Amino acid sequence: MHYKHCGWLRALALGIVLTLAFGPAQAGAAPLAATLALDVKGKIAKTNDADHSVFHFSEAQILALPAHSISTSTTWTAKSTFTGPLLADILKTVGAYGDEVEIHTLDDYTYTVPVSDTSRYGVIVAYSMNGKRLQVSDFGPLFLIYPRDQFPGELAGASSDAKFVWQIKALIVK
Repeated sequence: MHYKHCGWLRALALGIVLTLAFGPAQAGAAPLAATLALDVKGKIAKTNDADHSVFHFSEAQILALPAHSISTSTTWTAKSTFTGPLLADILKTVGAYGDEVEIHTLDDYTYTVPVSDTSRYGVIVAYSMNGKRLQVSDFGPLFLIYPRDQFPGELAGASSDAKFVWQIKALIVK
């Protein structure tokens, strides 16, 4: 079932998964933290694993990339300032040479965006919203952000909403 953008159903499913994985939430407990990491594979020239098949970005490597901000609203948030590296910088770091990026999430959602969106829109892979690190419970650890408010005619509607992928764990360059 496709439930990426059915908020209540996705939240229910995520709550069940998190409860099974981490136990029931405690009253007053801090939001569930996710490791800030990203795996990139596919059509890439640079890898950093023993099998030479993936580039694993650690938290330190993600945070070392130049940070960029986009202030925009989304279907799920009021106008907010999102911060993180450009998707283009991530792809450049790994020597990507494909035309598409397949995005994989913690809840097994997959969506593909064209690499050309990186130059057209300056897409970022956000790790914070309004200065606070994104958590699994609020779109984290990584959230693909487009400047929706700057391109309302191009980035509106269900097909554009699908590009705003959250809980990102891996990218496959195709």
